[in-house]
Amino acid sequence: MKTRISIFLLVTAVTCLLAGTQTSAETRQPATQITVYKDKSCGCCDHWIDHLRAEGFEVIAKDHDNMPEIKINYGVSRKLQSCHTALVEGYVVEGHVPAADIKRLLREKPDILGLTAPGMPQKSPGMQPEGLPPKDYDVLSFDHKGRVELFRRY
Repeated sequence: MKTRISIFLLVTAVTCLLAGTQTSAETRQPATQITVYKDKSCGCCDHWIDHLRAEGFEVIAKDHDNMPEIKINYGVSRKLQSCHTALVEGYVVEGHVPAADIKRLLREKPDILGLTAPGMPQKSPGMQPEGLPPKDYDVLSFDHKGRVELFRRY
């Protein structure tokens, strides 16, 4: 009798363990895909891509010879431009925007065109060694009507 109970408990435990593993695999969210348009010779763009990948994004990098055309096509005005332009879930991300801000954007889903870190802030992801916190610059939101607002200050 003890042997039957022991076998029953063992089979039950293994079944529960397998069911739990299967459930967690089924509920695991796929990585958010982000497409980054960049100049093939831009090293800071590659470092920013590394930052995004380290934060769990699936990055599709596309080298482009005419970056001003990309920026115009996606509504990034001259004063908001940086070196690379990314697209994620219908939003534009211009320049060295930290992954944390992109995640917040996707979580909150504001009615904007996108985010930008204009220019090339020296203490931003991709412009400084990985792991250092962003510092001394602003991430801005912008919309289709040309409105620009502070999204986050570092």
